[in-house]
Amino acid sequence: MIENAEFYLQGDSTVGVLLIHGLTGTPKEMRFVGRGLHRAGHTVLGMQLAGHCGDEDDLRATVWQDWYASVEAAAQRLLAVTDRIFVAGLSMGALLALRYAAYHPERILGVGVYGPTFRYDGWSIPLYARYLYPLLRVVQFFGIWQDKHFAEQEPYGLKDERLRALISSSMQAGDSAAAGLAGNPYPSLAEMLKLAACLKRELPQVTAPCLIIHARHDDVADISNSRLVERRVSGPTHFVILENSYHMITIDLEHKQVIRESADFIAAQAGLADKGGA
Repeated sequence: MIENAEFYLQGDSTVGVLLIHGLTGTPKEMRFVGRGLHRAGHTVLGMQLAGHCGDEDDLRATVWQDWYASVEAAAQRLLAVTDRIFVAGLSMGALLALRYAAYHPERILGVGVYGPTFRYDGWSIPLYARYLYPLLRVVQFFGIWQDKHFAEQEPYGLKDERLRALISSSMQAGDSAAAGLAGNPYPSLAEMLKLAACLKRELPQVTAPCLIIHARHDDVADISNSRLVERRVSGPTHFVILENSYHMITIDLEHKQVIRESADFIAAQAGLADKGGA
């Protein structure tokens, strides 16, 4: 059964913050950032993507268009109580945030691009997986190995060893609402490939300012994923490199810096918008 793990924090400002978790993830991976931006006065919605916070069969039953539809619906809910929104996502969530910005520039104050993942090419990804991953769309087309998955491996995107142990324990216990799934189903990874290919063509449509944050030592997605965003979007970018984190930067050792950078970025963009600028 899919658990509803999303969170909502009512703020005082006219700015809403939509936070989008990653593939096989959970809204809880965005909670630290959500609380921090709520303390800055903003209304925050930590949304849940379709098919997530259940089991692998729940996720396999969805495609990337379902995940994106979740973002559209959540943004509508947030815009009902705020004037403008800052849309931010982690990993695949960053791709979904960018796609929303590409299609709704009039609603966007800015985009938080946290460790975007177009491909799994970080230092912890085995060489065989890097070669197999691009073939998953072919595998899906022929309908083979659709019950297989890539098992999550140490260090689970976390340099924080204490938190890593907690996440690992929850994963192995099957608590997907708390820690996400312990494996990435092949069909879902193929869907993410389709999303990434689609977004690459759409990145020039992103005119909103982008705050791009990536860990230099990201174990899942190399920093070149963020450089791709920086090169292709049409709007202004601010690039921040973290030196003491792995992939899960929203909960890892430097999550407070992610909060500070995001709060400052929102404040700057809101001030410009109030003056009739970006």
